[in-house]
Amino acid sequence: MASGTDQSWIRTVIFGKENLPDPDWPTDHVPDGERRSLLSISAVLLGFVFFAGTLWSGAEVGAALGFGSMLTALAVGSAILGIYVATLCAIGAQTGLTTVLLSRYTFGRLGAKWADLLLGGTQVGWFGVTIPLVAIPTAKFFGVNTPTWVSALILLWGLFHLATAYFGYEGMEKLSLVAVPVLVVVGVLSIGIALQDAGGLGGLMETTGSAGSMTFGAAVTIVVGTFISGGTQAPNWARFASSRRTGFWAGLIAFLIGNSFLFVSGAVGGAVYADTGGDLYEVLAVQGLAAVGLIALILNIWTTNDNAAYAFGVAGSEAFDYDRKRPFVLAGGAIGIALALFGVANLLIPWLSTLGQYVPPLGGVLIADLLLCWRLNIPRMESVDFASVRVVPVVAYVLGCVVAALTAGAVIPGVGAPQLIPGIAALNGIIAAMVVQVVGHYGLERPGIVGTHDSETF
Repeated sequence: MASGTDQSWIRTVIFGKENLPDPDWPTDHVPDGERRSLLSISAVLLGFVFFAGTLWSGAEVGAALGFGSMLTALAVGSAILGIYVATLCAIGAQTGLTTVLLSRYTFGRLGAKWADLLLGGTQVGWFGVTIPLVAIPTAKFFGVNTPTWVSALILLWGLFHLATAYFGYEGMEKLSLVAVPVLVVVGVLSIGIALQDAGGLGGLMETTGSAGSMTFGAAVTIVVGTFISGGTQAPNWARFASSRRTGFWAGLIAFLIGNSFLFVSGAVGGAVYADTGGDLYEVLAVQGLAAVGLIALILNIWTTNDNAAYAFGVAGSEAFDYDRKRPFVLAGGAIGIALALFGVANLLIPWLSTLGQYVPPLGGVLIADLLLCWRLNIPRMESVDFASVRVVPVVAYVLGCVVAALTAGAVIPGVGAPQLIPGIAALNGIIAAMVVQVVGHYGLERPGIVGTHDSETF
C-alpha cells in the first residue's frame, strides 16, 4: 500500500498542487501576465491544423475536380473557414476564455453543458479514432504488424499524445515549435519531388479530374469541413493571445494558410502518386523517404491529438466546474485509448462526421451573440449572474442545426435524405444560427419578451 507521502505525490501529479490554480486557467479568464505572442499562438494552432485527414481530403478533391479547379474551391472554402475561426479566436483572445466558458454567456449555465458534451465528446471520439492512424504505420515500418504489437503501439502513442496535453499549453507549445517547422519543410520537399516526377507545374495544372464525380459546392464543403468542427474550439488556445488582433491573425494564419498548404500537399501527392490517396506516409515512402514519412506522420498526428485531449480536458473542467483539467484529460484519454483498442474506429467515424455538422452552428451563435449583439462588451465571470438557460440562443442553435442537416441531406445519422436546401451545410448552419440569434435578441430579448440580458445577467 502506498504511504501518505506517495499518495500525496500521486495526487499532485494527477490534480496539480492543491494550493495552486491550473496554469492553463480552464475555468477562468487567462490573466494578462500569461498572454503569448503571435508566434506562440500560431505554432499551437498550426500544430492542431496539420492533420493527415486534410491531406486525404485534398487528394480526393484534386482527383475529382482537377488541380486548377481544386485551387478555386480551396480559395473559397479556406476563406470561409479562416474568417470563421479567426473571428472566434479574436473573441477568445479578448475574453481569455475557452469555447465552453464562452458558452456560459450565450447559452446559460445549464445550456453550456450541451457545449461541454458536444465539443468534449466529439474530441474524445476523435482521439480514439486518430491513434491507430500512427500506430499501424509504425508497426508496418518496423515489420511488427500484428494485433498484439498494434495494440501495444496504440497504448504507447495514446500516452504520448496525452502527455503534452496533460502539461497544458506550454507542453503543446514546445512540441508545436519543433513539429510545425519540420512538417513545413517535409511538405515543401515532398511537393518539390512530386512536381519533378509529374514533369512540372504545367502538367499538374492541366489535370481535369473525374467528370461529374463531385460538384464545386461539394468540394467547397469538404474544404470547410476539414476543420470547422475543430476550429470552433480554437478559442481554447487563442485565449492566451496577447491581444484580440494577435488572436485573429493566429487563427487566420493557421486555418487559412496552414490548412490550405496541407490541402495542396494532399492534392499534389494524390495526383502524382494516385495509388497513395494522398496519404502522407505512403507518398513519402514512394518518394524514397519512408523514415522521414514516419517521423512526419508521428508529428502530424501528435500535434493534432494533444489538442483534442486538451479540448476534452477543458470541457470536463467546465462541466464539473473544477479548476483543474488534468483529471479530465486522463479520463477522456483512457476512454479514447479504449475505443482505439476495441477497434470501433470505423463505427465512430460516421458518427463524428455527422456531429460535425452540428458543431458549426454553435460557433455561429457565439459569434452573433458576443460580437454582433454585445460587441465584445463582456464582463468578467465573477460579476455575472448567469441564467440557467437562454432561450433565444438555444433556439438559434437548434434551427441552425436543422438548416445544416437539410443542406447536407442527412437529418438522422446514417439515414440518407434528399438535399432540400442548396449550398454548404456548415456555412448554411452558421448563417442561419447567426440570423436567428440577432433577430431573436433584438426582437425578443432586448424588449424583455423572452429572458433577460444586460451587463449583469447572462
